[in-house]
Amino acid sequence: MKKSTTENERQEILRQYRHLIEVWTTRKETKDQWDVRKAFRMAADAHKDMRRKSGEPFILHPIAVATIAAGEMGLGRTSIISALLHDTVEDTDITLEDVEKIFGTKVSRIIDGLTKIDEISDNNSTAQSATLKKIIFTLSEDMRVILVKLADRLHNMRTMEIMPQEKQLRISSETLYIYAPLAYRLGFFAIKSELEELSFKYSQPDLYAEIKAEIERSRPEKNAYLNDFMAPIRTSLKQKGLNADLLINEKTTYSVWQKMKQLELPFQELYDTFSLDIVVDTGDQDESLECWAVYSALTVQYKPNNKKLRDWMSTPKANGYEAIHTIVMGPKGRWVSVHIRSKRMQEIAQKGYAAYLKYRTNTSSPGNLDNWLNKTRELLMENNDEDESIGFIDDFKQNLFSEEIYVFTPKGEMITLPKGATVLDFAYAIHTDLGNRAIGANLNRRVVTIDYKLKSGDQVEIISSKIIKLQEDWSKMVVTARAKTKIKTALKNERKKFRKAGEKKLDDLFSQLKIENNNQNIQELMKGAKISSPIDFYYFLATDKLNESDIKRILLPEGDRSGWLRGLHIPFISKQPKAVLPASPTATEPSPSDIPESQKNYVISECCHPIPHDNVIILEIPGGNTEVHRTDCEKAIQLMSVYGRNISKKKWVPLKGKTYQASLQISAKDKPGLLNMVTNMISNDFKLNMSAINMHSHKGLVFIKIVIFVPNATILKKLMTSLSKTEQVIKVVRTL
Repeated sequence: MKKSTTENERQEILRQYRHLIEVWTTRKETKDQWDVRKAFRMAADAHKDMRRKSGEPFILHPIAVATIAAGEMGLGRTSIISALLHDTVEDTDITLEDVEKIFGTKVSRIIDGLTKIDEISDNNSTAQSATLKKIIFTLSEDMRVILVKLADRLHNMRTMEIMPQEKQLRISSETLYIYAPLAYRLGFFAIKSELEELSFKYSQPDLYAEIKAEIERSRPEKNAYLNDFMAPIRTSLKQKGLNADLLINEKTTYSVWQKMKQLELPFQELYDTFSLDIVVDTGDQDESLECWAVYSALTVQYKPNNKKLRDWMSTPKANGYEAIHTIVMGPKGRWVSVHIRSKRMQEIAQKGYAAYLKYRTNTSSPGNLDNWLNKTRELLMENNDEDESIGFIDDFKQNLFSEEIYVFTPKGEMITLPKGATVLDFAYAIHTDLGNRAIGANLNRRVVTIDYKLKSGDQVEIISSKIIKLQEDWSKMVVTARAKTKIKTALKNERKKFRKAGEKKLDDLFSQLKIENNNQNIQELMKGAKISSPIDFYYFLATDKLNESDIKRILLPEGDRSGWLRGLHIPFISKQPKAVLPASPTATEPSPSDIPESQKNYVISECCHPIPHDNVIILEIPGGNTEVHRTDCEKAIQLMSVYGRNISKKKWVPLKGKTYQASLQISAKDKPGLLNMVTNMISNDFKLNMSAINMHSHKGLVFIKIVIFVPNATILKKLMTSLSKTEQVIKVVRTL
């Protein structure tokens, strides 16, 4: 879109540029300011007459990205210049050589990294996974590449309302899947929270609006409560001579929604939709002593829940975050979350990696964040297999957001691992060879197996053997991306030894079956067997896991070629989900002529069981099915981040007379006749069919899991409301 800039727009551009200079708080020497001004003029000239889809001058976008980098992330000259120029090489006639000549090698390398991320085509799964992997790989080059990219993504999310819904869903899912976890790991908690919030807003607008309205309705009462809660704390701090700011921290709608799902509670029953931050001005005093003095003053006023005390000062998180977290019992029997930090810790919590570097001294030993970055670089250098990109990214992403535990080597060195890590994860964290030879561990003076899950404070000594052979199921025992990559690499190296035997076996089988041994037939066979790697393909042939009968079914099918899948029984082929979920016994099975042509191949996903009137997406998987998912489905978020270009604009039109599976969990008081009442309401009042009921009782409570078939989500909500109004019933939640 091209259009001359008006005088009002020129004034707005200058106003926003001046704002950028105002929020730039790092070193601003005269040369630095001239370089930034030069970059601004270069970008403004390059993007002259270019406009965004919203109609505003394009130059406002790079200025906004630079402002986020400077003001919200605390970055300096090089990052600000890179942000101002980040779209020039891709979208204008300016070259990297031009940038390097004027601004130097560092700026040109950052812009090159940003351009490469954007240039990778994302029209198919392999390319999209490569895009995400490239984003992660920038961590091993120049950290500022990913920092500017985060600023760019944040501004794009803030201005996404003009985009069509399918693009909003794709970008939101990618943001939630990879960018928010990266922001979290790099310590930018405020940016991570806003990315999640905006993703939630665009992926589930109705639910977002509902929870946001609840938060706003409850805000006056909760603020009044917290003001009363804080009054005695302020008095106590003043008496002890402690200088601190007390800040009310309201949870985002996304974090409230996550808590509602986790606890299966309605909004009204959540106690921690807000928290209190106490930021201590320690001056020249010892930070740790001052923060614990504040904790002491707090717990004199209110009784703490000691099980919820978290000391992130002694053992900072991997992103550099430090604080004391506690929960205390406030007035009216309400729990309140309290976070205690120094001003330095507060700046690290807000500005993450940039603030972390600011306070780290050159002589200090590497912190947790440095160690994590070093391991990330090593991991990325080892894993360059394009076929494994999607699995690698999934493993890596899980480690970004996981809770952490702290375990110790025999010599007392502390190792940080994600929660759920095993002895085998620990072994691979120490050394690859130790992981490959591990058979167990001496843990706190007792022997445990390699699949034992570690806890914070454990001291671990690995027991190894030179004759142990790495097993294929070891990857199921580990949770860290590092361990999974090491195991996959070791297995791949082992399977490479079978290449020649596999090639000879294939040549013999093709000769016997009179099939030409050419690349086309090999690719067809690999596709039919769902094997993507040639290494695995020849390994399965050599070990007879892929044999003559399998080749006949795939390449020489009898009758209908499309029917080969139904008879194929080899261990590495996963079942396809059913195209349509079972109908209720009373529903009429539609004939093929009743099904809209555009929906004959729709797969109703079994991971989230969408039903009509749910908020859904239709995703066309390349070379596979067209799947229907609920937009809050974890698998859907992953799929949209990978196959986002394939989100269909078609609407899901439910099949006439069809019902769809839904699962409910009912918690109730254990009284006679409860089950009869529930089944009567479902069968008689709502005329719905059930396929499974499971019930167990415990100390006066009963828990019922029930699978029913409903025509749409509206009927399901009405049923849940009716069940909730029954005297015995405490809570009704939809599980799937």
